[in-house]
Amino acid sequence: MKRRNFIGSTLIGSAGISLGASNLPFPSSVLGANDKIVLGLIGSGSRGLSTIVSTCQINANVVIKTVCDVNDLKAAKAISTIEKVLGYKPLRSKNMKEVFNDKEVDAVWISTPEHWHSLATVWACQAGKDVYVEKNPSISIWEGRKMVEAAVKYKRIVQVGFENRSAPYAFTAREYIQSGKLGQIVAVKSYNMLGGSKWMPKPDTAVPVGLDWDAWLGPAPYVPYNPNIHDMESRGGWGNFWAYSGGVLADDASHVMDLARMVLGDPGHPKSVYGWGGNNAWNSTKETPEFQSITYDFGKYTLTCDSGNATNYMKKTPNNIRMDPKLFPDWRTNATRTEIYGTEGLMYLGRHGGGWQVKGEDSVLIAQDGGIFPDPDHQKDFIESLKSRKKPNGAVEQGQLSACLVHLGNICYRVGNKQLVFDGEKEQFIGNDEANKFLRTSYRENYRMPEKV
Repeated sequence: MKRRNFIGSTLIGSAGISLGASNLPFPSSVLGANDKIVLGLIGSGSRGLSTIVSTCQINANVVIKTVCDVNDLKAAKAISTIEKVLGYKPLRSKNMKEVFNDKEVDAVWISTPEHWHSLATVWACQAGKDVYVEKNPSISIWEGRKMVEAAVKYKRIVQVGFENRSAPYAFTAREYIQSGKLGQIVAVKSYNMLGGSKWMPKPDTAVPVGLDWDAWLGPAPYVPYNPNIHDMESRGGWGNFWAYSGGVLADDASHVMDLARMVLGDPGHPKSVYGWGGNNAWNSTKETPEFQSITYDFGKYTLTCDSGNATNYMKKTPNNIRMDPKLFPDWRTNATRTEIYGTEGLMYLGRHGGGWQVKGEDSVLIAQDGGIFPDPDHQKDFIESLKSRKKPNGAVEQGQLSACLVHLGNICYRVGNKQLVFDGEKEQFIGNDEANKFLRTSYRENYRMPEKV
């Protein structure tokens, strides 16, 4: 079962709080612990729908007022699901700015394709809304920095959907490393070894009925409608194109590297990066690579990431292990593990459940802590942050640093699989004008990211 289907079946299908329509006086305030919090959903695909519904189920007095989507089919499905599961029917909008300008909405849940994440977040902050935004939070280093600037300037809570940052076992892993029991860290290896198949191009077609294609493209360059980019009912293939995504590295490896950064104490930017990638496994003609191997220089140790859609024999942590803190994966064929090598032991770390284990000589088990899927913990933390105004787990500042690992690796690939030296203070490359051209993306009229947020 794929991750998104797993989330939907375990959260939307679970028993939750039933809210009748009579219980929905939408005017609210997040200043008091007992006040109702009103959310708006921006982008109603399966991931966004399942997580926002779960948030309403596990937190008292949290409701969804509006579903915003430029796809009529997905919006209708989301509204029907919310009515069935939560007991009331939300409003519908096709324009996210209508939701941002609604004074009754406290926070927005941004689960659009990646190319919309940054601009939608900045617009929401400017309108005084708090934000939950799915990973990867940006498609360029520059626009991610604008998200941070907007959150600070407008004093908004902005949580990125790097939900491993709310996993209790992630905190204990960090504490174990900080205690010195693992010794000096000498190497970190993150894996995102997923399965795949050959990607095949398709011809352009007419825009489907019920879709505002121009609005879906938003900041991205205008192109004719293509079914390889968008699908009316499923997620679609936009992750295969640079204009909308950072590829597999952004979609899945971002989680693994973000969790590695967290347990290592959140190091800043790497000093340099070497990246290799290509479409050599299936010989696909898509833009984003089928496989990448990247090395980041953090001074006292390197972090490497191997990521792609070429290893069908590797599997993510099985669902039964994800939901049972007493069980651990078979690390040898675990597709999304991190290995942290210290002078005193080797820590295996699971993503989205699976916990961690430390092994020594002859694979003797030294220490461990189990863990389960952390979505509910992250959703509770977001709502608590809205009330307390304290930074959430997965605050946008750390989201930017983790997202930059994705961008750095992809830029290495796009300039010809090179090593690049990076100035973390200025967030730009040293001595490579070609690489610096990829620091920011272009934006269409009416969808421009402001230079000053």
